[in-house]
Amino acid sequence: MTADIRFFWARLNANYWFYPALFSLVAAALAFAMVAVDRAGFAEFLNDVDWIVPARPQGAANMLTVMAGSMIGVASTVFSITIAAVAYASGNYGPRLLTNFMEDRGNQLSLATFIGSFVYAIIVLRAVRAEDETAATGADAAATALPGFTPQLSLLVAYILMGLCVAVLVFFLNHIPSSIRINKVLKGIGERLLEAIRDTYPVEDKFSDAVEPAGGEPITAWGTGYVQLIDFEELAKIARDCGCTFSLRVRTGDFVHRDVPFMDIKGCEPECIEDRVRDCFTLGSTRTPEQDPQFLIDELVEIGLRALSPGINDPFTAITALHWLGAATAEIGRRDLRKDICGEDRDDCPVIPVPDDFDHYVKRGFGAIRSAVASSPIAAEVMLDTLANTAVPIKDERRQSLLKREAEKLAEQARLILVGPDLERFDDHIVQFNRTFW
Repeated sequence: MTADIRFFWARLNANYWFYPALFSLVAAALAFAMVAVDRAGFAEFLNDVDWIVPARPQGAANMLTVMAGSMIGVASTVFSITIAAVAYASGNYGPRLLTNFMEDRGNQLSLATFIGSFVYAIIVLRAVRAEDETAATGADAAATALPGFTPQLSLLVAYILMGLCVAVLVFFLNHIPSSIRINKVLKGIGERLLEAIRDTYPVEDKFSDAVEPAGGEPITAWGTGYVQLIDFEELAKIARDCGCTFSLRVRTGDFVHRDVPFMDIKGCEPECIEDRVRDCFTLGSTRTPEQDPQFLIDELVEIGLRALSPGINDPFTAITALHWLGAATAEIGRRDLRKDICGEDRDDCPVIPVPDDFDHYVKRGFGAIRSAVASSPIAAEVMLDTLANTAVPIKDERRQSLLKREAEKLAEQARLILVGPDLERFDDHIVQFNRTFW
């Protein structure tokens, strides 16, 4: 499977329209099936159920009309509320979080339920025949003992869907304000980041050095955009078929343009496999979380930087972002940072990705937010504690020393900004930090 197909499938169910379209097709199929059952006379037993009062054609038509009108109205309201929440979140937390809210399953499934119910009601409504209408066929006239044609089973299913929609509406009204709470947003990003780290680096408590690039002749980029997905498995298959070694120069999330080298090939002529290799890369206009833990790290950093900006000045939001950064960095620090491309044959893998060392991730997270944290006394103290807690589960001394160095850089920068009692308190915290944790 090429990278384009894999990326298309990965992003398909992340689009806001996917579940509404899917539910509409399922609802249409359900409506046709229920009407067919009613027309075949298999639902006649409902007329004998005491607690189900058989509906007349006029009542059925009115009920389905009200249901269809109300469902499409509620769907419009749901979409409007979602857009308002997205605009609020992207304005306050950062435009890169727009994708997170558009991918929110609660929003997607809520809208899909209302649109699916609307489609169901419209299709069933078409089958209702008034008592004074002429039957289309003899079979149609015999489909029910009541005058006209009222699909009793289809109507009962419509009642069930209407009850489901009420429940979904109540859920949605609670979900929207909950989803834009900053702690909830940071938790969603943090948990997704931890999952991405575990998927990308599955081997724990090993600290092997990255494989050095093998060199060779370069293949250059054919377009402009961000590297959104790399099909490592297909690259390994191509390399083994040709008996060569691939050394990547870019990682997922990097920006490339025409004639920028993105991979070196050693052992065969690039012209022979150039088209096959390029099919393993997907380029696009935006970065995505697939195969790119750095994207999620950048989201945490962006929220923290915005919170510490003079216009917002919300250090407690930045503290929460620091806590999740610490958890993610600790997870990275206890793992083998060689990508698991070839499985059990990883020691003889013909594909060498760009090395992801621990220092790279520390700079990407704590290093990127450090300058803003240094200007806030409370955030600076919390960052020191977070760095110390991050080092606890890490067994490699070299990685621990990088965290210590990051604390030293924070201290140097904070001493240039903080003054008076804030500086004295921070210096005391530095002394306690060094005595307790190092």
